Amino acid sequence: MPSYHVTLARTAEKELARLPLQIQERAISAIDLLSENPRRIGSKKLQGSLHAYRFRIGDYRIIYEINEKAKIVDIAHIRHRREAYD
Repeated sequence: MPSYHVTLARTAEKELARLPLQIQERAISAIDLLSENPRRIGSKKLQGSLHAYRFRIGDYRIIYEINEKAKIVDIAHIRHRREAYD
C-alpha cells in the first residue's frame, strides 16, 4: 500500500512518453516503488537543494522532490543523465 502520493509534472509526463518502451516500463516500476519509500536504496539527495532527490534507471534519472508533511512525491523530470541536471 503506497504511503506517498506521487504526482508527475506536465514536463515529466511528456518526457516519460518520449522514452523508449523498455525504459518507460522500468520508470513506471520505479515510480511505484517511490510511492512506497521515496528514500529507498539507490535514491540520492541532490546537492544545493533542500528537498530534491534523484533515482537512477540505467542512463536515465528521475528527479523528484518530497513533501514530507503532505506525503507527496512530486516528479519534476525523467531525463537522460547528460540532460538531467541542467
